[in-house]
Amino acid sequence: KAGLAGTVVKMLAKVGDIVSASDPILVLEAMKMETQVSAPNSGRLDALHVHTGDTVSVGQALFTLVTE
Repeated sequence: KAGLAGTVVKMLAKVGDIVSASDPILVLEAMKMETQVSAPNSGRLDALHVHTGDTVSVGQALFTLVTE
């Protein structure tokens, strides 16, 4: 979930990617500062709920990660 409100400026992973805990998934921009949003644990990226250019609010689901 989004920890801050902002705009999605970059996608760093795609659906189907296998990621490790703390791997970056996307980048949010808020007040001209970029913040990476990372995987909370290891698994497969099952869905992205946002796209580049989307504005997100605090607590919004950004992606779904399936642990295997």
